[in-house]
Formats: sequence, structure tokens, C-alpha cells
Amino acid sequence: MNDNASRSSDSAAKSSRANRRGVRPLADLIGGALAPACRKRGFATADLLALWPDIVGERYGETTQPEALHWPRRHEGADEAPEPATLVVRCDGPSALFLQHELPQVIQRINMFFGWAAIGRIKIVQKPLKRPKRWEIPTLRVLNEREEAELKSRLSGVEEAPLRAALDRLGRAIIAKRRK
Repeated sequence: MNDNASRSSDSAAKSSRANRRGVRPLADLIGGALAPACRKRGFATADLLALWPDIVGERYGETTQPEALHWPRRHEGADEAPEPATLVVRCDGPSALFLQHELPQVIQRINMFFGWAAIGRIKIVQKPLKRPKRWEIPTLRVLNEREEAELKSRLSGVEEAPLRAALDRLGRAIIAKRRK
């Protein structure tokens, strides 16, 4: 058998295995897209960014953000563990003072997350935090009598109350958006 035939059968087998797996987590799908942006800032993965509030705790989760991770240069032929990095943390003004006093505990928490002494120092930069845009739920128009009757007739065959309520909300949203 030639190489092209074996490659096509291998790819067919892989795609059939992928289809059998079912639903995949969103993190698996977008992890590859986020990796270059994270590496640009010195982060090997997006885990530190995504789990930052859990790592540093409630007090600093909302008032600080990791900005960059600066690794020292490695010497040629050095086989020992790399030297700890410097984590640059964006912080609002009032929290910077408190964070400064609790740096050893925060460094310890971050290193526990990594499983080794990855961070040796934290550099605090006082800047406004980058807040993700929050999406507002649009207000939907009120359905007219004909639309209400149509929705009610479509849901009349659903016996389970929780399912009927969920389908009613979904139906109202769809009808309100489509027909104006």
C-alpha cells in the first residue's frame, strides 16, 4: 500500500474517533488560539490568567491582573532548573499598598499553583485594570395576542412544567427578535 493511501485511512480513523468523542470543552477548542497571545506576554498557558482570582484570593482577584511574566535568560548548556521569573501585576492604586505587604504570601500561592518555585519576584504596576466588556441582555418586545396564542399552542403538548417554562422563554425570545 502506498503512503497516500495509508495517510488517508489514518486521517479517516482519527476523524471517526473525534466524532465519537462527542462534545468537547470550549477551552480545548480555543486554547490553541489563545496560546500565541499568552506566549507573547511570557505565559506558557492561559491557566494563570484564567484562574487568577482563585489563585490570589478574593481580596486581590478583582483588584489585580497578571500582565506579563519575565523569565531570566538561560545560560548555554545549563541543565539545572530555570531561575524564578518576575511576574508583572497590574494593580489599582489602593490595593497596591496592601499587595506590597502581602507579596510573600501571594508569591507562595502562585508557586503552589505552578507546583514549583516559578515566581521569585512580583513587580507591581499601578494602572487601571482591563475589564472585559459585559454584555447586556437586550430587552425584548412584548408579544402580541396572535404570537402569544401561537406560542401557547406549540407548547400545549409539553407536559413537564420546567421544560415547558424553558421552551416558553426560548420561544418568546425567538419570536420577539424575528417578528417586529
